[in-house]
Amino acid sequence: MNDNESERGLTRRRFLQVGGAASAAAGFQSLVPRSLSGLGVGLGTAPTVLDGRNAEVEIAIREVRWTVDGRERKAVTMNGSVPGPLLRLREGGEAVIHVRNELEESTSIHWHGLILPNEMDGVPGLNFPGIAPGETFTYRFPVVQAGTYWYHSHSGFQEQLGHFGAMIIDPADEEPDPVDREHVVILSDWTFENPHRIMARLKKHPDYYNNQRRTLGDFFSDVSEQGLGATLSDRLDWGRMRMMASDVSDITGATYTYLVNGRGPEDNWTGLFTPGERVKLRIVNAAAASFFDVRIPGLPLTIVQADGQPVKPVEVDEFRIAIAETYDVIVEPRENRAYTLFAEAMDRSGFARGTLAPTEGMDGGIPPRRERALLTMADMGHGGHAGHDMGQMEEAGAMDHEGHEMPASEPMDHSGHDMGAMAEMDHGPALRAPGTLPEDQMHGPDEHGAGNAGVAMTATSRLHEAGIGLGGDGWRVLRYSDLEARDVRPNFRAPDREIELHLTGNMERYMWSIDGVHFRDADPIEVRYGERIRLTMINDTMMNHPMHLHGMWMELENGRGDRIPRAHTINVKPAEKISLLFDADALGPWAFHCHVLYHMDAGMFRIVNVVGDAVADDHDAHDGEDA
Repeated sequence: MNDNESERGLTRRRFLQVGGAASAAAGFQSLVPRSLSGLGVGLGTAPTVLDGRNAEVEIAIREVRWTVDGRERKAVTMNGSVPGPLLRLREGGEAVIHVRNELEESTSIHWHGLILPNEMDGVPGLNFPGIAPGETFTYRFPVVQAGTYWYHSHSGFQEQLGHFGAMIIDPADEEPDPVDREHVVILSDWTFENPHRIMARLKKHPDYYNNQRRTLGDFFSDVSEQGLGATLSDRLDWGRMRMMASDVSDITGATYTYLVNGRGPEDNWTGLFTPGERVKLRIVNAAAASFFDVRIPGLPLTIVQADGQPVKPVEVDEFRIAIAETYDVIVEPRENRAYTLFAEAMDRSGFARGTLAPTEGMDGGIPPRRERALLTMADMGHGGHAGHDMGQMEEAGAMDHEGHEMPASEPMDHSGHDMGAMAEMDHGPALRAPGTLPEDQMHGPDEHGAGNAGVAMTATSRLHEAGIGLGGDGWRVLRYSDLEARDVRPNFRAPDREIELHLTGNMERYMWSIDGVHFRDADPIEVRYGERIRLTMINDTMMNHPMHLHGMWMELENGRGDRIPRAHTINVKPAEKISLLFDADALGPWAFHCHVLYHMDAGMFRIVNVVGDAVADDHDAHDGEDA
């Protein structure tokens, strides 16, 4: 390695060389979860609890047989269950977690949303070499936060195969939202197909799992409502873009069964309550490729935490939870009856469901299903602000002339503005998930094509929008513009510079990238230790992308000033321009990627490399303050 490479830390090529030591995920497995007892957490039938608050804990990763709605397959499990054990930690303590790999391939655990030392983050080939078959790796890190989080494999498709679990971190002081009872609710998607086969099908036919395409009957129905001219124009517009309005999700209920705590809709997970209790639901979306719209008919939902961070309570009837997000929700069931916890897939191709009830065996029934949602030209950036409520946009926060949401108390700083020019073409195949295949296996002779296609004409702020298929029925729906931190953010200030990134893809070839460049061909995004960065993301695609930054908090610019909400995952809607702030306060290379597992696997992944001398920079900063 030359001096320049040493200064830059881990290069892209070095990452691929190291990552090649980890093998691709394979197989699928399953198991009936065991019941939980004690610790004041009601999970009904669920994995056991690992109490790491005052003791070291052990996790064994292995394949087992697992049953979903009467069908059996294999799953990649932790301590023999899907989801894995509920891990409890305490803020201010130290986590010591021994992970033993009993698989026939390399594995890993990433602690999603946790602020921890770089070498403990769990991304093979980036932070550590992975955990080889038969080996044990010890994760040891200080616990510096509280709230609801989760953990999962960062190796191949193991996450899709059941390798995930929830994590609760108790606050060092009093619980900010005391309740009488709480339940952890882990939403996920399960397939009886091999995920590698799913990926291969998507590469050949990106609409393979779209079983809700518009029909001739839909055409005549649209003609009767909109007229022949408007209907033909709409169909021709979609045809010219080689896209379909029904392409809401890449993978659908055509192959997925949607789960609550590892149980399918027929198995019907149950969480107990006593009428009159305040019940907290810690909801985690651990799906590989599915967004969920969550409601409990008959019960208002009060959002009190987002991504583990306390927010000012917001009462809603429904909320969309993007992949990898977590929400803490308080409900107060007063009637002696069953309530259905209903989580519809965003494309309406299926649902997960559970029951809140005073006793086991009760059933609240399935609420009426909604019609599938369709994309519109606005989702492709056609028509500018068409359909947008400008009053809501103004209420969400002031905009600069480029559409950036401004911190209420700070002017925008354009110094060091990096426009991040788009690459013209990507002439290589999709990347396997980082750390899963040697570099010489990443190339295929017939996988060439544009890195970006169907670019949105106009990207705008859509923070005030509920999302496709929501908000048209009178229900109160959570929006990103509703989120406000409960406490004032200390040291809140304007950014030092801005980096702009485009989220790009070619749906026709199922290629996903950032700035039109697959991860294989991309250099790290370098920032200096101590910098405050405004990261602006522009979604040029028709798909939602939940973007996750490892190792550092993101702050969503939604007009809340110094009560800006923090997040570890931020969803970027189609044709949306969204800005966040982050402090480069953690040295080393960190992963930044879309949390749709198949998008990350196809190349929507970058390294954010924080470089510099922490001691020297801190000293310089203090000198500046003294001056």
